Amino acid sequence: MKIGCIQLNIGLGTVEANFAHAETKIRETAKLGAEIIVLPEMWNTGYALEQLSALADAEGERTKAFLQGLAKELHVHIVGGSVATKKGNQFYNTMYTVTNEGELAGEYSKAHLFRLMDEHLYLEAGDAMNRFAFGDIEAAGVICYDIRFPEWLRAHALAGAKVLFVPAQWPTPRIDHWKTLLQARAIENQCFVIAVNRIADKEEEFNGQSMIIQPWGEVLWIGAKDEEVAVIDVDFSVVDEIRERIPVYDDRRPNLYSGLLNQ
Repeated sequence: MKIGCIQLNIGLGTVEANFAHAETKIRETAKLGAEIIVLPEMWNTGYALEQLSALADAEGERTKAFLQGLAKELHVHIVGGSVATKKGNQFYNTMYTVTNEGELAGEYSKAHLFRLMDEHLYLEAGDAMNRFAFGDIEAAGVICYDIRFPEWLRAHALAGAKVLFVPAQWPTPRIDHWKTLLQARAIENQCFVIAVNRIADKEEEFNGQSMIIQPWGEVLWIGAKDEEVAVIDVDFSVVDEIRERIPVYDDRRPNLYSGLLNQ
């Protein structure tokens, strides 16, 4: 299946411009033959956290209509990165996934909030898993900082996910952590990891390097440090083969872990 990754330069608080730019890039990626298109984290507002009351998408209605309309028109599945949403009086960092028929496949609010960017002061944490399917491809999605919590990603893999989608706004100073953690999550869960990061006008802030990693840990593609669209052909059938060769899931001893994980 052809996966389209979109590294966006996201404007801070410029919602209308961000929506227009995302649409242009989604259409461009679809023309290149992508069957699944992936956006980065918080692409509607950037990290304009202090302005969420004015900028956040109420109940995600605009974003859902936007993604569903494009997915149905272009006949592509879309992992809608994530957007700032407002639900009641609270704000969330929310991912929507949409099938190529325009149906909402999944909704997830970021479970682990990143204190270094003050997320915990403005956002509420989600508390539900994010599993969905694109045809016969069992998938899951997490957001950025979530990848530092291997037990959270393992829970999704144990529930059946063969590919993990990771939209992010991962900063340049810790980009080596990004690459190492993503490879580790792919290897330990024996699944594909498709991670899309943003870029910024100032490279020292965000510098892309989105990645597609196969279950052996091999990097099939890594993005540049500039805005970029890439379409990569991925063979998801190798997941079952790799899990049979090294039967990690069969060799687990959860009775040893359960007590420790509750500490």
